[in-house]
Amino acid sequence: MSATLRVDTRASLSLVGSVLKYLAIPLCVPLLVALYYGETVAPFLATMGLTVLVGVGLERLDTDPDLRAREGFLMVALTWLSVAFVGAVPYLIEAHGLPPLVAATHPESTLANPANALFEAMSGFTTTGATVLGDISFESHTRSIMLWRQLTQWLGGMGIVVLAVAILPELSVGGAQLMDAEAPGPGIEKLTPRIAETARALWGAYLGLTLLEIVLLYSLSVTGIDPAMTLYNAVAHGLTTMPTGGFSPESRSIEAFSAAAQWIIIPFMIAAGTNFALFWHVLIGDRRRLFRDAEFKFYLGTLAVLTAVIAAVLFGDGLVGAAPAGETFDGAYLEAFRAEIVGRLEPSLRYAAFQAVSIVTTTGYANMDFNAWGPAAQYLLLFAMFIGGSAGSTGGAVKIIRWYVILKSLRRELFTTAHPEAIRPVRLGGRTIDERAVRGIYAFTLLYLVIFFVSVGVLFLDTLRVGMELTVLELLSAIAATLGNVGPGFGTVGPMGSYLSFSNAGKVFMTALMWIGRLEVIPVLVLLTPEYWTR
Repeated sequence: MSATLRVDTRASLSLVGSVLKYLAIPLCVPLLVALYYGETVAPFLATMGLTVLVGVGLERLDTDPDLRAREGFLMVALTWLSVAFVGAVPYLIEAHGLPPLVAATHPESTLANPANALFEAMSGFTTTGATVLGDISFESHTRSIMLWRQLTQWLGGMGIVVLAVAILPELSVGGAQLMDAEAPGPGIEKLTPRIAETARALWGAYLGLTLLEIVLLYSLSVTGIDPAMTLYNAVAHGLTTMPTGGFSPESRSIEAFSAAAQWIIIPFMIAAGTNFALFWHVLIGDRRRLFRDAEFKFYLGTLAVLTAVIAAVLFGDGLVGAAPAGETFDGAYLEAFRAEIVGRLEPSLRYAAFQAVSIVTTTGYANMDFNAWGPAAQYLLLFAMFIGGSAGSTGGAVKIIRWYVILKSLRRELFTTAHPEAIRPVRLGGRTIDERAVRGIYAFTLLYLVIFFVSVGVLFLDTLRVGMELTVLELLSAIAATLGNVGPGFGTVGPMGSYLSFSNAGKVFMTALMWIGRLEVIPVLVLLTPEYWTR
C-alpha cells in the first residue's frame, strides 16, 4: 500500500511564483544604472522577463494556496534556490555578451561558466560573500552588473521571504511560519499584532541603517577625507554591510579605503549582527531594552575579548625589539620607541576590531590580507567563523545565542553535579528557557558540526580527484566560510583571493552549503526525510 503524500507541493510552488514575479522590481535598479553609464541592459531586461514569466506560471498552479507548516518549509527552501538561479542569469548574459551591447565590450568573464554564475548568485543572496571573480574591476565587469551583485546581498540580508511577507497580502496568512523557517536564529520576536507589520518594522530598521551608512560613507568623499569613497562605492558598501554580505566592487575590499571609512563601517557591522527587534524597541522609546538584553551583552563582550586578544597578538608581532647590547636609553631612543609604540597601536586595534567584527558577524570584509598574519591570529579568526551574530540579525554561522545557552547549561551541569539535589533551570535575561529548547540548541549545534566535518571530507576528496593542493587551514576555512555564510577563508580563498580554482563539482557542493547554512540546516534537511512527505 503506497503512502499518501501529505505536502501540497502545488501550494508551495504557487507561493514561490508569487515571490519570483516581484523579483523583477529590484532588477530595475541595475537596469537604470546601466542606462546611466551607457552599458548593456540585456542582462536585466531578459532576466525581468524570465522571472515574471516563470513566476506567473508557478503562481497559476494554485490560485488559493493553503499554507501550513509543511508547505512553509518547502516554499522557503525552494524560494532561496529559485532566486539564486534567477540571480545567476544576468551574470551569464553579460559574460556571453548577448546583444544589444551599449558599452564597449568586456573581456570574457569567469561567470560564463554556469557553476560559477550560480555560486556567485547564491553567495550574494545568502550574504556569504565568497566569490569566484578572479578580477574584480570595472575593466572586466560593468558597473550595473557589479551593483546587481551588491543588491542581491541587500535583498537576501533581512530575507527574501520576510520582505515578501511584508508586502504581499497572500503571504500575510501563515507568514509567521515562513519567517520562522527563514529568519536566522532560534526564533523571531513578534513585535506587532500582525506578522506583516512585524516584517515591515524589521525591514524599516534595515533600510534606515543602510541609508545612514551610505550618507556617512559618502560624506568622507564630499569632505575630502576619503576621495575613493565615491557615491557609487558608498551605495555599494551600504548595500553589503547591513546584510553582513561583504561583496565589494574593490578587489582589495575595504583596504582600498581610508582608516576613517573603516572605523565608520565597524559599528554598522556590529549593528548588522544585532537582533533587529532591539532596534524596534529603541525606536519606540524603550532604550534600556538594548543594554538589558543578555544576548546583546554577551555579543558585545565576545567582540571585545576577541578584538583585545587579536590586537595584542598583532601588536606583539610588530613590537620594537630590545636595544642592542651597549646602547644607552637616551632621550632620542626613548622618544623613537614611544613613537613606534603609538604608531603601531591604532593600526593593530583597527585591524583587530575590523576583522574580529567582520568574521563574527559573517560580513566577510577585509581591511588587510590576514593571510599575512601569524598562525595564532589566523586560528582565532577560524574560531570566530563558528560564532555568528545574534538571533534575528542578518548574520550567519551557529549564532551567539546558542553558544550563550550552551555555556549557561554547562555551568548548570557543573553546579548540579556538585549539588545533586538542586533544581536549577537555564535562564536567559531572567526568563527560564524550556528544556526542549535547550536540547534543540544542542541538537542544532551538533548537527552543524557534523555537517561541517563531513563537508570537509567531501571537499578534500574532490580536491584529491582534481589534483588541487590545499593546506588543512585552507580546507577547514573554505567549508566554515561557506556553511557559515562568512565568505573569505585563508590561503587561496583568503580575503584577496577567490574560490575560482575549485572544480565545478566542488563549487556546486559549496553552493549547496551556502543554501543550507542560510536556512539554518533544519528547513532543508527536513525535506530529505520520508516522514515530512508521507506522515
